[in-house]
Amino acid sequence: MSLLIENLADELAQNGDLSDGDLKAALETNRYDLELFKLADSARRENYGTNVYIRGLIELSNYCKNNCYYCGIRRDNPNVERYRLTEEQIFSCCETGYKLGFRTFVLQGGEDAYFNDDRMCNIVSTIRRRYADCAITLSLGERPFESYRKLFAAGANRYLLRHETANEEHYAKLHPAGMSLQNRKECLRELKRIGYQVGSGFMVGSPYQTTEHLIEDLRFLQELQPAMIGIGPYLTHRDTPFRHFPNGNVQLCLRMISILRLMFPYALIPATTALGTADPQGRELGLLAGANVVMPNLSPVGVRKLYELYENKICTGEEAAECRFCLHNRVASVGYQIVTDVGHVRTFYEQNAK
Repeated sequence: MSLLIENLADELAQNGDLSDGDLKAALETNRYDLELFKLADSARRENYGTNVYIRGLIELSNYCKNNCYYCGIRRDNPNVERYRLTEEQIFSCCETGYKLGFRTFVLQGGEDAYFNDDRMCNIVSTIRRRYADCAITLSLGERPFESYRKLFAAGANRYLLRHETANEEHYAKLHPAGMSLQNRKECLRELKRIGYQVGSGFMVGSPYQTTEHLIEDLRFLQELQPAMIGIGPYLTHRDTPFRHFPNGNVQLCLRMISILRLMFPYALIPATTALGTADPQGRELGLLAGANVVMPNLSPVGVRKLYELYENKICTGEEAAECRFCLHNRVASVGYQIVTDVGHVRTFYEQNAK
């Protein structure tokens, strides 16, 4: 075993943390990736075995009030064909997903005022009533505390809100004036206070990102202690100010997944669609690096291409059943198994109670 990987293993065994120096060394070299992936896979197996949890993704709307410089559905993109799902379409997606074995639904969309508290609470409470044994995850961006509280009371369990970068200067380079990293972080803290299982994360290889920014992201996540951590490579879009920037590096993203698994052994970490878009084997490689969640798309096929955060998104033409069974085979091909389970996070407390 290489000295770097030995140092990582020793630091984790002694104090459960990694030094900035070893993090920087691990992130900036690919010489020890296979050893790193094996170490992360061992940590994942210790906590979750070979189980991989599926989340049914339902993309509600590609309307968004924000103008993030990296996003294809940004407010000022005139080339987007906008859509919103009806409540009937959303419930139909859930019905299809439930029959296919999904026990978590992820309702995701841009920050769209149409999906106000009354409308979203009705949607959430209906899903909760019909599928009492399922988890309901929301990913609807920044909202007021009272909105988060109402949605939790209506039956939502989880909330995904990527912080994107924990560095103020870097955040300002990715977002227009009026958007605030401080507010984003406060939303995440409020979600935890309410009782949600909270997910955060960031893009790997976003414009102007440095290794030091990535380490800062890890330190913020240590403060937040999220249940879920979602990362993927930055992928460009032709209709954004960042269209001339290169895509993020897949190998660096895989390295970061392994480091996340070592630092947050209890976390639910997806092998993302972005990773599968960047590399045909990306999701399988993500699992081998320590991920334990996949998120097939349950959205109606007719709108999938319209929810284009980045270019060349995969699985836009497949029916839900095709996505489900394709992923089943892909997951099995690398030695893991998709399980029909709500897949709640395994916390430190549960681990210590064993």
